[in-house]
Amino acid sequence: MKNRFSYKLLGAKVDALSIPDLNVLIEESIDKDDKWIIANHNLHSLYLFHNDLKMQAFYAKAEYTHIDSMPLVFIGKLLGFPMKREQRVTYADWVWPLMAEAANKGWRVFYLGSKPGVAEKGASILCQRFPGLQIACAHGYIDMDKDSQENLATLAAINAYKPHILMVGMGMPRQEYWISENLEHIHTNIILTTGACMDYVAGAIPTPPRWMGKVGLEWLYRLLCEPKRLWRRYLLEPWFVGTLFLREIWSISNQQKKNKMLIFISTRFHKFVVLSSLSKPYQ
Repeated sequence: MKNRFSYKLLGAKVDALSIPDLNVLIEESIDKDDKWIIANHNLHSLYLFHNDLKMQAFYAKAEYTHIDSMPLVFIGKLLGFPMKREQRVTYADWVWPLMAEAANKGWRVFYLGSKPGVAEKGASILCQRFPGLQIACAHGYIDMDKDSQENLATLAAINAYKPHILMVGMGMPRQEYWISENLEHIHTNIILTTGACMDYVAGAIPTPPRWMGKVGLEWLYRLLCEPKRLWRRYLLEPWFVGTLFLREIWSISNQQKKNKMLIFISTRFHKFVVLSSLSKPYQ
């Protein structure tokens, strides 16, 4: 893809991509018949990434990693990266244009995740909204052992459907673990880590007002809706991410000091050479 902008942000690689950019990437993978993981980073995933070797291994396998956190966009801008608000993409926003594109272009979608019955309800809503959409589902409450009967049956169902897009919504880090352990046996073009995407579509979890996402307050809405499950993620983990940010600022400051010193030394040396050459007597 042309005009791809990748950055090293708080120790992790991210790609500054908008929804149209991501849809183009999916079409590219399908046209090439490649298999790509398109992952995402937010504050929670950064915390996991820096404390979990399995998560680091997963992200190393991802072809692209888009930004799913407005605070990350704000941090990126503070660090000098030319990031834009529309390059924060969350599935609460992306699922609708993505399914519209899938319906228009005949892409088959398989969704793995959510509690039994939730995915089916969400898929029904999507099919009513986008006539012609081809989507199949399986719940995510399975035995995660790669050799378990449930897991093998799930893989068989996915591969029999031959999806162009596999959406895995089991929550972090469970969905990333499952993808990593089963990647070689999954036959699809695009694998997406979608979290609670279908829960939002089905209404099992209230969708945060979209204006809150644009100003970086979606986390507060989610915390108020699910305090027991999310308090640690939103009240403790950001402190760790804050230390990463301070480290990054310190590193940039030190590098700027080194650059100034190098420029100073280079300038002084240049002046010395010039003066030395001027002071030489004519032969």
